Amino acid sequence: MSNKEISQANQNTYEVKSKCPIIYALDIIGQKWKIPIMWHLSDQESIRYNELKRSVPGITNMMLTKSLQELVAHQLVNRVQYDTIPPKVEYSLTEKGKTLLPVLDKLHIWGEEQIKLDKLDYK
Repeated sequence: MSNKEISQANQNTYEVKSKCPIIYALDIIGQKWKIPIMWHLSDQESIRYNELKRSVPGITNMMLTKSLQELVAHQLVNRVQYDTIPPKVEYSLTEKGKTLLPVLDKLHIWGEEQIKLDKLDYK
């Protein structure tokens, strides 16, 4: 390992240890599309790319691909590619990803409550 690589590794370790846990968590899942992707993945054992895209209204192919790559890199989502013609890829939550489900469920309930309150405010 070169001195530059060691310095970068030390910097990364320092950044991880010195971060606020909330900021660190949001760095991982805080992007606009990651939570909705994980929410839809929680509904099924596994799901194919196009099915997932239809489940998340408004997401582009580029953002879905980028978000899935990042979730896979953080070991929150599994990606399984089958060697078939045409190629088949399925996504599912990992055990680590499933640990977020209680938090996502609470966030979903809170969001529903806010929608109801906002509807009352506009009447």
